[in-house]
Amino acid sequence: MSTESSPWEDHFSGPENQNHAAQLGMWIFLGSEVLLFTNLFVGYAVYRYYYPEVFHEASKHLKADWAMVQTLLLVTSSLLVALAVHFIRKGKQFLTAGVLGVAIVMGVGFLVIKFWEYYEHYKEGALPGEFYHFAELPQKGGAMFYTLYFLLTGLHAIHMMVALGILAWLVWGLVMGKYSAEYHIPVEVGGLYWHLVDIFWLFIFPLLYLVE
Repeated sequence: MSTESSPWEDHFSGPENQNHAAQLGMWIFLGSEVLLFTNLFVGYAVYRYYYPEVFHEASKHLKADWAMVQTLLLVTSSLLVALAVHFIRKGKQFLTAGVLGVAIVMGVGFLVIKFWEYYEHYKEGALPGEFYHFAELPQKGGAMFYTLYFLLTGLHAIHMMVALGILAWLVWGLVMGKYSAEYHIPVEVGGLYWHLVDIFWLFIFPLLYLVE
C-alpha cells in the first residue's frame, strides 16, 4: 500500500488548515501595518497639541467636501469587496470579478481626487518641510501640519495602489477560473487588506479634514 501523502497533507493537513494559516499570516501582517499608522497618529496628536490654532486653520484649507466623496467611495468599495467574498463562496466567479472591478474603479477615483488635491497644494505652496511657502499660514506649525498631511495621506495612497494591484490580480485569477467555492483563500485575504486600507482612511479623514 502506498504511503505517499497529498500536498495538502504535507503542508496543511487539508484545505481548512491552509485557510486558517493564510488568514493568520494576513492578520499578523495587518497588525504590523496598524502599528505603523498608530505611530503616525500619535505623532500627529503630539504636534496638534503644540500647534492647535495653526492645525485648526490649516484644516480649513483642505478640501473637506472632496474628502467626503473619497470616504463614500471607499466605504462603498469595502461593501463591494465584502460582497465579492460572499459571491465567491457561492461559486459565482464572474459576479465576484464584476463587483471587484467596480471596487477598483472606485479606488482609482479616490486616487485621482487625491492627486488633484496634491496638485492644488503644490500651486499654493502648501508643501511639507523646507518646501513650505504657503502665505495663508505661518511657517511654524503650518509646515508641520502639511508634513504630517502628506506623510499620512501619501502613505495611505501607496497602500491604496498596492491594494488596487491585489484586486486587479484577483480579478484576473477569477476570469482565468483560478478561484471557486472550494478554493477562494486569496479573495478573502485580499479583501482583508482592502478593508484595512479603508479603515486607515476613516481615521485620517477626521484627523486632518475635521480638526474643528
